Amino acid sequence: MSHQHSSEQRHFETLAIHAGNTADPLTGAVVPPIYQVSTYKQDGVGGLRGGYEYSRSANPTRTALEENLAALEGGRRGLAFASGLAAEDCLLRTLLVPGDHVVIPNDAYGGTFRLFAKVVSRWGVEFSVADTSDPAAVRAALTPRTKLIWVETPSNPLLGITDIAALSGIARSAGVRLVVDNTFASPYLQQPLALGADVVVHSTTKYMGGHSDVVGGALITGDAELAEELAYHQNAMGAVAGPFDAWLVLRGIKTLAVRMDRHSENATRLAEMLTRHPRVSQVLYPGLPEHPGHEVAAKQMKAFGGMISFRVTDGEEAAVAVCDRTEIFTLGESLGGVESLIEHPGRMTHASAAGSPLEVPGDLVRLSVGIESGDDLMADLQQALG
Repeated sequence: MSHQHSSEQRHFETLAIHAGNTADPLTGAVVPPIYQVSTYKQDGVGGLRGGYEYSRSANPTRTALEENLAALEGGRRGLAFASGLAAEDCLLRTLLVPGDHVVIPNDAYGGTFRLFAKVVSRWGVEFSVADTSDPAAVRAALTPRTKLIWVETPSNPLLGITDIAALSGIARSAGVRLVVDNTFASPYLQQPLALGADVVVHSTTKYMGGHSDVVGGALITGDAELAEELAYHQNAMGAVAGPFDAWLVLRGIKTLAVRMDRHSENATRLAEMLTRHPRVSQVLYPGLPEHPGHEVAAKQMKAFGGMISFRVTDGEEAAVAVCDRTEIFTLGESLGGVESLIEHPGRMTHASAAGSPLEVPGDLVRLSVGIESGDDLMADLQQALG
């Protein structure tokens, strides 16, 4: 790929702006054009210009994003999809066959759990739930049929931290692959491939896009053979990122570093304030020294990110009331945008996990801390808590 020889010497902030973003050779435009096109003129039968024939197979705007993604995660290849779940679906159908087994986290994203429990299980793939922050628990969950260990760190919504390097050692010794959902951290704060992961998953809807205006997903791997398999299935299954969506994610990534610095700074202030609030019984934020995963997070992350969950002393209805009372924090699902969001996971993003081992506490509130004034965000939360 065009970035590979030079990218090793360049820092993240430079790669985010320049990797995949070559000037348009026709006009000199410094931003890759939106190639809103389905098919391409061939120079004779089979004579493709730059390898493009049909935009499901490849599109120049999507290629720019995919090269950028590979550079940011330190992988050989990035692949862009229509959503994070589309990326997950492609990965699972590429790597698994009926009879295979997967270990998933006990606090996985509700949509990931639903994909395993309601979709993948129907074609004969089984899964076990384990506390991935405990390497011994993961080792105990492995079976002779296990093909994947699935990790989110930090996790959604309980902000659990998993030691990626430790689990990569377990995966290697067992001959299974390690998949890390890096959505909450972003590649700016955490590099799972460098820590031994085989595949990184993103919902690019979140911090990569960063402006709550696009839905997308990504897979990145350092394994050339696996990359070819994934690319084959991406084309064969067809849930690709459209050119405008790819362009929006690429645009968002250019400010990823500065945004993540501000998200992390604001979240740290809010987490510290919440730990002192009498109506809050527990704060889940890996930046707090009392968080059980704090030391691992400090070792494998550059900063602690913009996501906070906390539990309200007076139970579920009180938690719902806090979500209803904020004025700057918008009540809404999703995360990772410049604006702050608040939600009740048990009734919103994680409702699909109700009644399962992944059910979340009813008194839990989740914050996606934006890049507004930290003072204004503090005041808003304080008035909402009462």
